[in-house]
Parts: sequence; C-alpha cells; structure tokens
Amino acid sequence: MLNRVKELPKGFVWGAATAAFQVEGATSIEGKGKTMWDDYLIEQGRFLPDPACDFYHRYEEDVKLAKESGLDALRISIAWSRIFPDGTGEPNPLGVDYYHRVFAACHENSIEPYVTLHHFDSPKAIFDKGDWLNRENIEAFVYYAEYCFKEFSEVENWFTINELFALAMGQYITGIFPPCHHFDVTSAIQAQHNELLAHAKAVNRFKELGIPGKIGLIHSLHPVYPLTDSEEDKHAAKLTDAFRNRFLLDGSFLGYYSEDTMEAINEILSLNDAELEILPGDLDILARAAIQNDYFGLNYYQNDFVKSYEGESGNTFNGTGEKGTSSALRFKGMGQIVKKPGIPTTDWDWNIFPQGMYDILKDVSDSYPNCPTIYVTENGLGYKDVLKTDGTVCDDERIDFIDQHVAAILQARADGVDVEGYFVWSLQDQFSWANGYNKRYGLVYIDFDTQKRYLKKSAFWFKKLSDTRS
Repeated sequence: MLNRVKELPKGFVWGAATAAFQVEGATSIEGKGKTMWDDYLIEQGRFLPDPACDFYHRYEEDVKLAKESGLDALRISIAWSRIFPDGTGEPNPLGVDYYHRVFAACHENSIEPYVTLHHFDSPKAIFDKGDWLNRENIEAFVYYAEYCFKEFSEVENWFTINELFALAMGQYITGIFPPCHHFDVTSAIQAQHNELLAHAKAVNRFKELGIPGKIGLIHSLHPVYPLTDSEEDKHAAKLTDAFRNRFLLDGSFLGYYSEDTMEAINEILSLNDAELEILPGDLDILARAAIQNDYFGLNYYQNDFVKSYEGESGNTFNGTGEKGTSSALRFKGMGQIVKKPGIPTTDWDWNIFPQGMYDILKDVSDSYPNCPTIYVTENGLGYKDVLKTDGTVCDDERIDFIDQHVAAILQARADGVDVEGYFVWSLQDQFSWANGYNKRYGLVYIDFDTQKRYLKKSAFWFKKLSDTRS
C-alpha cells in the first residue's frame, strides 16, 4: 500500500465526526423527546438506534480513544430533542447537563468540540408540523440555536445544519428518510430554501448577540461530470450540478440564487410540475448571512457521472452492501447518474474518486469569494471490517481511501485553497440511518454485542500522521 501523505501542515486540524442519533443511544431516557426517526424505525422493524455505540454513557472512553488516535478535534451534534423534547418550550436540564459534561471531557483531553445543531434529527413535534417545509419551524430552530449559543459558552465552533441537500434528498427524492416521499420535487427544493433561511437567521442572530467563537454550515457536495462530451450529457450535468450543489452554494455565499442557477432550477421544476416559493425579504436574510459565515464545512464522499435522460424518475438503494444492487438515479428533466467504467466503487456502490475532492475544493474556492476557510467535515470509507481473534482490525482499504483524499486536500491547499482541517467520518463504528450496523466507518471498532472498543489499524495511522504536525 502506497502512503501518499508523509506529513500534515502545522496547525492543520485533524479530527473525526459523529452525529448524536447515530452514536448516543439512550433515545428515551432522562427527558429526551422523540425525533423524526424513532417511531419510523420501530415500524420498519429492521434495526434500532439503541444502544448504537452507547456514546451517551461511554463518551469519556470514546473521547480518550480519540486522543489516543492523535485527534485534536471532534465534530459532535447536539440532539435538539434532548434539549427541547418538543422542539420548543422549557429546556430539559438533564440533556443540558449531559452536553456540558461531554464538552468538558473533550477539553480535558485537549480536543476541541465542533458542534452541529441539526444533524438529520428534527424533534418529532417539529417533524409532525411539516419539518423544514413549515416556516414556523424555522423560528423554532433559531430559538433552539440561540439557547445553545448562550448556554454552551465553552463551545467556540458551531455549525448550524448538516448536509441540507442530503436531508431534502433523502426525505423527498429517494425516499429513504421519513416522510419517505419519492421525487416530490416541490418539497425537496422548498425544504432546501427553508433550511438555508434557518441557517441564515441563526448566523445573523449569533452575530447580533456578539457570541464569541465561529459559525458556519455544512454541505455535502458531489462534483458533477458529464459521462461523455455530448451536448446532451453536458446539459444534464449542468442541471444536476445546479440542483445538487449550486442552489445551496449560491444561497450560502452569494446570498441569492444566480440567474444561471435559477435558469437550470426552473427547467427542472417545470418538467416536474414543481414550484419554489421565495417570499419577500428571504433574500435579504440570506444576503446578511452570506458575508458573516466564519467557515464552511464540506462533506465529500463521491462524485456523480451524468448522462442525458428523457424518461420518468426512479432508482433503487443499496442498503445491504451487496455490490451492484443499486440502480442509477434517473431524474425526470435533469439526467441519469451512472457508473463510469474503470472507476472503483465501494460495496455500497459509491464511487472512489479522490480527484473529485480536489475539484470541488477548487471550484468552491474559485467560484465563491465569500466562502471563508474550509474544513472537510466528513470523508471516509464504509467497509465490512473484521475483528480478528487477537483484537486487531486491519482496514488497509480505509487507510488507502483516506490517504488518497487527504493528498487531494493538501494539493488543493498548495494550489491556493484555504482548507485548514479534515474530519474523518467517523470516530467510531455507529448506527447508520439506512444501513443499520453493517456499514462501518470508524477508526474505532465497536463490538455491538458487548460495546467493547478496539482501535483499528487506521487509528494508529491517524496518530502517526498527527505527530508530523509538531
């Protein structure tokens, strides 16, 4: 195995990411309210998030393992329904105390917490009222965000919402997140706009209050490439890029949706009998926030190859890790996302394409002057790790994946992109929204039957690279 990255820049943030619902377990104790997932997963009957990897009770152990792995930063999300069980109202003191203890454990181990306020887990009371499609819920989110800003003064780094597109896509296009709509294009585009408003209002409030620290948001980006040089494939790629990336990037860092982006979006909406409502004043809110973001979190896992497509929408999802079981996403009026011969894929049919990491970093940096410092806030390899009898996990494939992608990041940095850190997904093996427990991403192996932890080979590789920064 070729190690491409020999050393990291001094001061480069070297971290790992988690999400509350995927790691904490303890979904119904000490005053926690339900999320959009709880009843849905019970009805599905496939897998449940209790105890996940029991971070709620084992956070001290996991934070120490993060330190042993050479990490100096940890992305942690707050479960909104652990603070406000019904989304609004009076805070739950037990939930508040829990996060104070988690942040204290981080600082005791010289690990800086980077805290996300919403990571795919709206409180059920908020979800039942329409989730991000209901503008009243935007105000509820800002209320929750302001409470956290004031209460958790020990936190210096905030992210408002994680992966706005991925949430809308899962809820309203592919149907793998509740409420499980399929190709409901109106809801998908409206949810993204409303999420952007929620982010912008939270950022504007953060700045109005003079809260010490930094704030930004996180987008999952897929660089888009036409499958061939045909004009039809190029146009399909342009439409896909607008829907997949440009709409949210424009709103985040321009404060409006550019004419070029909206021309593509309107073409997609028209062909799907869909619409987008932008109310008077919305763009003023976005514009105020666009110049106040302190940093940007970029999640990158794979790219998209796109070809022209004229038919109806449809796709299947690989949720088992049986390679080749997903079908190409076919999106009416936009294009078809396909595999390209010669490009390797994971067992879950995700492309392994590190060039996309470089390309998307350069693209965002060059296209959006208002985009501040970038952190790669998620990147990693889902794999079927095997625990050997001697307690070791040899995950060379993961090391190679991360090595290739970090090399691409450092090349982008050398070419002028202000990228200052990397957070691997994830610190430990955890519950997956759509895959349960068979898709492992962690540096730390979790035996889900016993909750015993084992450092994988990748954790030791992380530590070795970490030491090169001194």
